[in-house]
Amino acid sequence: MFISIQELELRQVEFAERFRPQMIDFGPELRQKTDLMSSGRAQLVEEHRGARQTVKDIRLVGEYSTRVELSCARCLEPVVRDLAQHFDLLYRPLGVDAGPHERSVHEGDTEIGYYEGEGLQLQDVLREQVLLAVPLKAVCREECKGICPQCGRNLNQESCHCAATPPDPRWDALKELKKDLPS
Repeated sequence: MFISIQELELRQVEFAERFRPQMIDFGPELRQKTDLMSSGRAQLVEEHRGARQTVKDIRLVGEYSTRVELSCARCLEPVVRDLAQHFDLLYRPLGVDAGPHERSVHEGDTEIGYYEGEGLQLQDVLREQVLLAVPLKAVCREECKGICPQCGRNLNQESCHCAATPPDPRWDALKELKKDLPS
């Protein structure tokens, strides 16, 4: 769904959209398992900067929910997470805040996104919100043992007989010298 500045100049836009799995590309690390349901509204917020400049911001207020699958950070088994979140976002035209000199960034400026052209795609906004909601390192369960770094076995399913700590190859030269020394 494209949210157009021209339409927002006339009225507030309500949306209730459903995005089936694979309609939005979340990358190879994340798989959408159920429809992504979203609803909310978009409105135009005009910011007057002096007598001659008016900035047309887009404010999106809404919510989404879906179920996603990603890999456990320890054992690589699938982890399913339900995501549901409310959002209140502000998008400003790209380049409107640019200036010839460096300036400090205020805390409120970190909450602003930017759009290019005549509006923005709702799919892009939802993709960003879902990716921000996904944990950096998901684990299947807190007591997950992970995989063996030597043989690659999933230690949750089977044990391995690898050395607990592999010898450090950097010490091999010293071990050879030790053999040559008298006892």
